[in-house]
Amino acid sequence: MSKLIAQPANSLSGEIKIPGDKSISHRSIMLGSIANGITKVSGFLKGEDTLLTLKAFQDMGIKIEHKNDDVIIYGSGLYGLKKPLKKIYLGNSGTSMRLMSGILAAQNFDSELFGDKSLTKRPMDRIIKPLNLMGASIKSNNGKPPLIIKGRGKLKNINYTLPVASAQIKSCILLASLYSEGQTCINEPIKTRDHTEIMLNFFGYKVNTNNNKICINGGKELVAPNQIKVPGDISSAAFFIVAAIISKNTDITLIDINVNPARTGIINILQLMGANIELINKRKLYGELIANIKVKSSNLKAIKIPKELISSAIDEFPAIFIAASCAEGETILTDAKELRVKESDRIKSMNDGLTILGIKTKVTDDGIRITGGDFKKPTDTIQSYDDHRIAMAFAIASLKCKHAIKINDIDNISTSFPNFIELANLSGMKLKKIAGN
Repeated sequence: MSKLIAQPANSLSGEIKIPGDKSISHRSIMLGSIANGITKVSGFLKGEDTLLTLKAFQDMGIKIEHKNDDVIIYGSGLYGLKKPLKKIYLGNSGTSMRLMSGILAAQNFDSELFGDKSLTKRPMDRIIKPLNLMGASIKSNNGKPPLIIKGRGKLKNINYTLPVASAQIKSCILLASLYSEGQTCINEPIKTRDHTEIMLNFFGYKVNTNNNKICINGGKELVAPNQIKVPGDISSAAFFIVAAIISKNTDITLIDINVNPARTGIINILQLMGANIELINKRKLYGELIANIKVKSSNLKAIKIPKELISSAIDEFPAIFIAASCAEGETILTDAKELRVKESDRIKSMNDGLTILGIKTKVTDDGIRITGGDFKKPTDTIQSYDDHRIAMAFAIASLKCKHAIKINDIDNISTSFPNFIELANLSGMKLKKIAGN
């Protein structure tokens, strides 16, 4: 397990190119594989999670060529997948497991999905229940991985209300619905990211959205759109956004970032806290809204984070917690139990690290209170809990700490942001990776 030493730094500079969006990269492989025709993807994220999705479809007989961040997918249609010769390993990727389950439940072969220690702890009953209602047959370890999926061929249509705000559950059902008869409708009480709906439409598959109700008719084919360009991932950009805000005399621009309105909760929250953030050159790219994000050093004020912004910032809260630690007053987060079932319990993981840095906090069942203050000399090494976003969050804290911060187990950063350390150092941070035992 490698460690990271983050030395004190003052400011950032330059234009920063963030790697491709992880959510869109996953979906491009999945839809490209079950479409008819060839899909060329540029800007594909070369993270461990997305590469495992790519390998899984190669193992199911799909020809996929990839070089650097360019990928060519030779789709074989809805029923062109072949039975894998072995169990499918998905590492730390909950997105891969949940979305692929929707596709595999309707194949004419059986399959088994498993992952690493972290993924094995994550709840999968939230997708098993709706898939079983559609006629699927899935066995699990008390609602957790591994998943043994018995291929059923055609599935049934359902009308389903999401029990929690989750784009992964919604996407799983949408992908399963491609193999169903009739119309499936999904009701989401709180709007979640809609990358699957956008990409399905881009593959020529009509998805009807009316307010928070999404409906789709099964039994049609997807047509490869020839070209997809993946924009920069706002979840990765989040660390540089917060780093710029809490540092001194910083003025940076993040290039071509996905600013889908269902993903910009972090920008809305930070602006409510007084952050100087500006979206420049907004435009549509292959159905997604992208922009350059200009960020300047800012003085932050604590807020009570609005409930309606939580789902659109759910992956960015580790970075937001660092911002809250640098704000004047007490920032309050409630109604965020979903943070406890991510790659780690992110409320506990962040609280443990903030305590080591001398920040006053109070943890609740569904959130946390963070009182802003100066980062003190760390009393211990901070644990990432095998969570890439925890590791990166405490790395950027070095811009506000006068002492070196040591973070354990940071190899997981490669799951979503393989060049984070390199890019951070080029922009002005002082991070050093030390090989573990």
